[in-house]
Amino acid sequence: MLETTVAGSLPKPTWLAEPEILWPGWRLDGDTLVEGQQDAALAWIKHQEDAGIDIVSDGEQFRKHFVHGFLETIEGIDWQLMTTMGIRYDARVPTVTAAVRRPASVHGAGAKFCRANTDRKLKFTLPGPMTICDTIANAHYDSRPDMAMAFADLLNAEAKELEALGVDVIQFDEPAFNAFMGDVVEWGVDALHRAIDGLHCKTAVHICYGYGIQQNIDWKQSLGEEWRQYEEFFPALNDSRIDQVSLECANSNVPLSVLGLLKDKEILVGAIDVATDVIESPEQVAATLRAAMEFVDPERIVACTNCGMAPLSREVAEAKIKALGQGAALLRKELS
Repeated sequence: MLETTVAGSLPKPTWLAEPEILWPGWRLDGDTLVEGQQDAALAWIKHQEDAGIDIVSDGEQFRKHFVHGFLETIEGIDWQLMTTMGIRYDARVPTVTAAVRRPASVHGAGAKFCRANTDRKLKFTLPGPMTICDTIANAHYDSRPDMAMAFADLLNAEAKELEALGVDVIQFDEPAFNAFMGDVVEWGVDALHRAIDGLHCKTAVHICYGYGIQQNIDWKQSLGEEWRQYEEFFPALNDSRIDQVSLECANSNVPLSVLGLLKDKEILVGAIDVATDVIESPEQVAATLRAAMEFVDPERIVACTNCGMAPLSREVAEAKIKALGQGAALLRKELS
């Protein structure tokens, strides 16, 4: 009861990549880069274990960015043809100019390394089909849903390989769900179903309000006193075949009553705020989880972070992970 995990990315060591930015440049290359990525992943796995995290991850140490880290080796994408797209903010993104194809495993080597270096449950994150479409321009497919389904097929092939390597939980990151609520119901859930087709491991979808970068903070301020986006598509998610839903609860304006719409799912309750350097106390983590228990049975709660922590300092992220483990343990003891 009350297992713990992190949502996604963790800071990269300063010797591996530029620190505290969302799109860090590597400071190593070739075989030295692979060795450095492995060392960073191992360090984070061991820190998670020491902090009492039950479902560990590599912290996305093998990729620069949670979406484009998967897309870098996908054929059909022109990385020189940059298109301006309005997401939550304007960004220059690469363009799909031909049918997309995955010529080889993208994250298999990293997952295999992590599986060999921990006895804990292992989670691996992949970008969701809708969020991929929200971070890349379409100049080939007839429609955005068509492109999403094409990427869902690639994600499904990748996910099956990760499962075969011993990954226990595969999480699809879909922050775009909070920006295109109608599309989630119309085709977003169907795209997720295609991405998880045939999987037997635990599956999760992570839906947050973004990293703690200024553009996302500004966007949140425009959402009003209550962030009710979740309730527009949670009924569809509850009817879906996804096992877990990860959402943002710590220091957010999300009314926790929306959790009641996910009565058939395990809930990854975000109890760590990733938009601040302030370290939560174990008591604060426990309080967030306890508040969620008003709407979710404790047996269905997994203690988590709001989002990834790539833009934070390594020291802050380490302390927050420790607080997460301690807070969950505190509440677990209280309930025993």
